[in-house]
Amino acid sequence: MARVPAIAATVLNRVRKSPRTLARHYRARRPHPTLELVRQPHPWSRALGLAAVVLLGAWLGLLIVGNVRVPVGPMDTTMTLRPSLSGGTKINISPLGALQLNSHHAPLRLDVNVDQLDPVRAQALVDHPERLAGLQDEVAHDVEHGTLDVALRSCIAVVSGATALGLAVYRRPRRALAAGGTALALLMACGASVYATWNPESVLEPKYSGLLSSAPSLVGNARNIVTEFNVYQKELARLVTNVTKLYDVTSTLPAYQPDPSTIRVLHVSDIHLNPASWKIIASLVDQYKVNVIVDTGDTMDHGSAAENGFLDPIADLGAPYVWVRGNHDSNVTQRYLQRMKNVHVLDGGRAETIGGLRFAGTGDPQFTPDRSKALGAAQSEELAGARLATALSDQKSAGTPVDVAMVHEPSAAREVDGEVPLVLCGHLHHEGDEILPRGTRLRMEGSTGGSGLRALEHKYPAPIEASILYFDRDTRRLQAWDAIKLGGLGETTAEVTRHLPKG
Repeated sequence: MARVPAIAATVLNRVRKSPRTLARHYRARRPHPTLELVRQPHPWSRALGLAAVVLLGAWLGLLIVGNVRVPVGPMDTTMTLRPSLSGGTKINISPLGALQLNSHHAPLRLDVNVDQLDPVRAQALVDHPERLAGLQDEVAHDVEHGTLDVALRSCIAVVSGATALGLAVYRRPRRALAAGGTALALLMACGASVYATWNPESVLEPKYSGLLSSAPSLVGNARNIVTEFNVYQKELARLVTNVTKLYDVTSTLPAYQPDPSTIRVLHVSDIHLNPASWKIIASLVDQYKVNVIVDTGDTMDHGSAAENGFLDPIADLGAPYVWVRGNHDSNVTQRYLQRMKNVHVLDGGRAETIGGLRFAGTGDPQFTPDRSKALGAAQSEELAGARLATALSDQKSAGTPVDVAMVHEPSAAREVDGEVPLVLCGHLHHEGDEILPRGTRLRMEGSTGGSGLRALEHKYPAPIEASILYFDRDTRRLQAWDAIKLGGLGETTAEVTRHLPKG
């Protein structure tokens, strides 16, 4: 019986030791843990990731919620804020075209889409024309209300979009709120940039693209624009009023009413035997009620007598035609034009008053229809310009100062600096504007013929360019000009950009 307690004690000892034995056995079979360094994300990587989430979320928010429908006068419009590298304001007036205003510099652009004309409100204006007197104030109030509304909704959309995308990507409320806060800070910074760079006078220099026949009505009158600075709301209202007229219930485009205090000059150059140019010039004369057409040469390509018949449509353009010879125009061409009615050929510094302005000009001293470069060509151009400058000085001394000088090449034009307020030229087939050291403005026109057959030499056709110059009838000084650019061969685009002289 003495062995029983001894066996029990042995079993009890083994049971007591079994956890330690199992632990040793488990540790023996389990591999020892190893220490490893886990690479943490770089702060710049996290910052770039957050920035990507914020920008993408803000953009998605603007796309989903950022549209605001605003009634502006008799029209229904949609205002939208869109990301943009250049900023500004774009007014889409379908189907007539679009107006672009350089209103601010910020990564946000305001899009205003004219959706439709409300027939009830439009008919009310037709039935009660006395309401037109208060239309500008009504439009200004509607635009202000719509702008505030789109700004508030866009702010909510940007913050909500960034927060929602942050929550979906990070799945942490704190990171999502950080994304929303960052989006709000960026939006406030954009707002500050808009406020700091806001240019209310941008409406005075709109860029129009669309139907050429609608350009005069949409862009407006030069005299009204020049004399009405610092009236942004009224100008915007006038712009919308013009659009309202375009959407008249009678479906007729309004006639352009030229300001009687302005002289409108159409500047063309380098037609190069393009027969389409005459129809374009005739259309511009009719649309803008042009008083004088000035042509700074290279109307022909080879200057041969066989080409003279190309010039016959000039007699039916509806305005006096002032012309100087280019390096592709021969003396044969010049004599043919001198015999035409309503054509005024200027050469050797000859001056003539036409349509209320005094013009003087000289023909190009070179005749290079094969585009060759003669020895001493630069010197001959400068000499021709110097002779014109002497003639301009003589006119000034005689009490009959010249308002506009005309040459073909820019190198000759530079020689008349200080003798005339404005000198016009062409030759280089692209538009340019420059104030010379002594104060003369040099205006260079592009090719109104789209470079003629040379348009086929390049991958893209050259545009057809011309300008409408507005002169004050009393001072005979340049007030503004519209640069007109039409798509080249086979294209149908049109752009009209208003420019004002500095100061």
